[in-house]
Amino acid sequence: MATIEKKLEEMLTSPVEALGHRLWGLEYIQAGKHSILRVYIDNDKGIFIEDCAETSRQISAILDVEDPISTEFTLEVSSPGVDRPLFSAEQYGSYIDETVKIQLTMPVAGSRNLKGTVIGVEGQTLTLSVDGNELIIALDNIRRGNLIAKF
Repeated sequence: MATIEKKLEEMLTSPVEALGHRLWGLEYIQAGKHSILRVYIDNDKGIFIEDCAETSRQISAILDVEDPISTEFTLEVSSPGVDRPLFSAEQYGSYIDETVKIQLTMPVAGSRNLKGTVIGVEGQTLTLSVDGNELIIALDNIRRGNLIAKF
């Protein structure tokens, strides 16, 4: 996770929890005037549009005061959804035997894009079964990971 994302996560976790939600994760996508701060919140009871609106107002107020991002950006607050993005070892560990799709920074087994079943997580490494092969992947090598929804 980039430094700005770590700083934002530290800054926003407590206020999100005070609203009764979990900060599932966040993404800061830099694109000049079109930058996006996407904040994912979760709750055992589900996330509703009112939850996103209330959280967005709270986060906006904090960001206005703290001003951690010096350029223009759009704030988006949403539920992780069924194809939820995965950000931490804990989150990957919650989805043992589930299928995930990951994009890597550096290739593993000749590929930067993998789809496989989560076998386990130990420390900061993920073990993934891809086409019958077990691959060990450092979590800091994962650019983006998502759960593949089952219907």
